[in-house]
Amino acid sequence: MESVWDYPRPPRLERVSKQVTVVHAGQVIADSSDCWRVLETSHPPVYYLPRRDIADGVLEPGEGRSYCEFKGVAGYWDVVAGEVRVRQAGWSYENPTRPYAALAGAVAFYPGRLDECRVAGELVRAQEGDFYGGWITADITGPFKGGPGTRGW
Repeated sequence: MESVWDYPRPPRLERVSKQVTVVHAGQVIADSSDCWRVLETSHPPVYYLPRRDIADGVLEPGEGRSYCEFKGVAGYWDVVAGEVRVRQAGWSYENPTRPYAALAGAVAFYPGRLDECRVAGELVRAQEGDFYGGWITADITGPFKGGPGTRGW
C-alpha cells in the first residue's frame, strides 16, 4: 500500500510501465505503457500519457490556463469522441519547469470527467473535487486532498 502522506513535496516524477488506458463514449482515447506519474503529498497520483499514445483527433485545445508552483503553466484539452465533447477533460504542460521537463506535451486526464480510466486493468476512482485530477487505485490510501474543506491543507 502507498499512503499519499508518504509522497514528497515538491512532487516526485516517476516513470510508469503499467498499462494506462482512457476510454470515453465507447472510444479508446489513450493507451500507453510508457507514462509518468506525479506523486505529491496528500494527492493520489496523476498519470501523464505521451501524446503519441493518444488517439488522433480526440484532443482539441480547451479554454483556460492554470498555474502550478512546481510545474508551471498548464493548458487544457477538450476530448472529442464521436459527437461527444468533454470540456477541459485533460491538461498538459507544454513548457514545464526544468525538474518536470519530461512532462512536456504529455497529457493528464481527469478520471471523473471520462467514462473509464484504468491502470494495469484496474478501474480507477476519481479524486474528489474538480481541481486536482488524481487517480485512486486499490493500493493508494488517503485521506486525500480535494474534497470539501480540504483545499487549504
